[in-house]
Amino acid sequence: MNVPENLRYTSDHEWILLEGDVAKVGITDHAQEELTDVVFVELPDEGRACDAEDPVAVVESVKAASDIYAPIAGEIVEGNAELEGDPSLANTDPYGAGWIFKIRVKDVADVEALLSPDDYKALLG
Repeated sequence: MNVPENLRYTSDHEWILLEGDVAKVGITDHAQEELTDVVFVELPDEGRACDAEDPVAVVESVKAASDIYAPIAGEIVEGNAELEGDPSLANTDPYGAGWIFKIRVKDVADVEALLSPDDYKALLG
């Protein structure tokens, strides 16, 4: 299971990468394996304010549709438009080109409070 060391994680199997005051968010390798082939991604509305754990996007696969939650409070600043044309990027490159959205972070401390790579690995068992 691929769990990059430079990211933080949620128990909902999302990852977050802080870049200044904006964080990139996507689904983990574990999540994409569980979903199987992703066929559609409903991106969040740019400019939308959200609280932690608000549903902001949807990933649909041949197996299921799953809500994607905001891991932290903030404002959605961008959805990954590449996923609209090629949703399989969520499977083939979940930590790179398959990111789902970017959020302007309300409080950077919220990011540090998320799961560390070791904590996420422990969650996976």
